[in-house]
Amino acid sequence: MLKRTIGLTLATLATCMLLAGCASDQVVEAKVKSKLAADSEVKASDITVTAKDHVVTLRGNIDSAAAKDRALQLARETSGVTSVIDEIAVRTSETTGDAPDSGRSIGEKVDDAGITMAVKSKLLDDPDVKGSKIDVDTREGIVYLTGTVRSEMEKTKAVQLAKDTKGVKDVQPNLDVQGS
Repeated sequence: MLKRTIGLTLATLATCMLLAGCASDQVVEAKVKSKLAADSEVKASDITVTAKDHVVTLRGNIDSAAAKDRALQLARETSGVTSVIDEIAVRTSETTGDAPDSGRSIGEKVDDAGITMAVKSKLLDDPDVKGSKIDVDTREGIVYLTGTVRSEMEKTKAVQLAKDTKGVKDVQPNLDVQGS
């Protein structure tokens, strides 16, 4: 039964593609995600894939420039993709940017979640900071900022906004400065 369902699904997908003349955005998205997942150099779980009008956008924070280049190459080589928008940030510090996850109580996790929400809200609300490009994580009151900013001024402002948030003990920025 499962083989028949898979066969029918594939047949339906093939028919839809033939009738449409080219792949829909959902199919293009699925193809790119499949290629990323199958590649040994790219950690697909770190990359978000979206497609609109056959233009694929890749977003995320990854560990190496080589993995970023490979992800972009795979997306560009996918049939149905007309263009690729690169919104992938490469972590630049010696560490992965992951906050330590020691055995913490539920209360500590809730406090950290509240701090994360407060910092993220400040970043999104500030007109000088593009908060959607900055990932915020908090462990034991220490805020970890990871992502891409347009200038040193924006980086400094993001760090200051985080430091000025109630409950923050320290801020560890892993922000890559890339001109807009």
